[in-house]
Amino acid sequence: MTYRAVALLSGGLDSTLAVRLILDQGIEVHALNTSTPFCTCNRSGHCESLRVAEQFGIPLRRVALTDEFFAVLRNPKHGYGGGLNPCLDCRILLFRKGKEYMQEIGADFLFTGEVLGQRPMSQHLRAMRLIDAEAGIEGFVLRPLSAKLLPPTLPEKEGIVQREQLLAMRGRTRRPQMRLAAERGIHDYPCPAGGCRLTDPGFARRMKDLLAYKPGFGLCDVELLKVGRHLRLSPQVKAVVGRNQEENLSLQSLADAQDLLLEARGVPGAMVLLQGEWTVEILRQAAAIAAHYSDATEPQVTVHYGIPGTQLGQELCVAPPDEQTLAKLIL
Repeated sequence: MTYRAVALLSGGLDSTLAVRLILDQGIEVHALNTSTPFCTCNRSGHCESLRVAEQFGIPLRRVALTDEFFAVLRNPKHGYGGGLNPCLDCRILLFRKGKEYMQEIGADFLFTGEVLGQRPMSQHLRAMRLIDAEAGIEGFVLRPLSAKLLPPTLPEKEGIVQREQLLAMRGRTRRPQMRLAAERGIHDYPCPAGGCRLTDPGFARRMKDLLAYKPGFGLCDVELLKVGRHLRLSPQVKAVVGRNQEENLSLQSLADAQDLLLEARGVPGAMVLLQGEWTVEILRQAAAIAAHYSDATEPQVTVHYGIPGTQLGQELCVAPPDEQTLAKLIL
């Protein structure tokens, strides 16, 4: 009889090794890769999971979690980590997706590349038990890299998986995984530098500001957080300043019809995107910011502005602010 399992596959070393261990026991593996708009890695997580799936010859389903994850982020039952990362609630959502896929294809269990003690918020025994319980999948989640340190799961008790062939890894060091990868002929894997932008203090500040002033935010708002310098001009208005030509182009593509774009006339400089219910005073403030982040040297700088997708046909003449004034506005 052939048994079937669902792998939660990020494409990183740990989940790759977990897949190898389960395949080595003759179990059919189907992989599930999920992503959120906050995922970061040196290479796309989707691409890494696809590479691993192709390497092992296993089917892969890729799912983008957007609105569901935004709902978790706005009101996480189990709170945030050191930044704005709702790690426990995120894992519960991920495991629920894994359970749905498991039920859809008639799989016998779910497994992950988690290592006991590797992540302080979600990878200790109490957190693992909580996640499994709230995802409604208690007893069916196998963690092959640390299984011998954890209570036996149903697939182990029923003989679907041979517990003696599983491992007892613990802690944050990756050396045991690297040794195992060398033994199993796994050489092309990403370094463990990926993660979640919500753990980054600077990005978390921007996200907190978005939650406070625009709780009904959408995907474009989140994508905008990844670009430029962000300045809060009033509770209703925010300015985003491009830091290079690539970001200037990104701001133009992310702007919508209710926004304004501003840039200094005739000199290289930053594009400024103005969002919200601006007043004439705030418009002049945004123009002054555009003047500051330009190569203009005169005490008064002409700044063009207009709605996205049009020529910036209107103009203001303003004095650039000093660094101290700007520092108070930057998120």
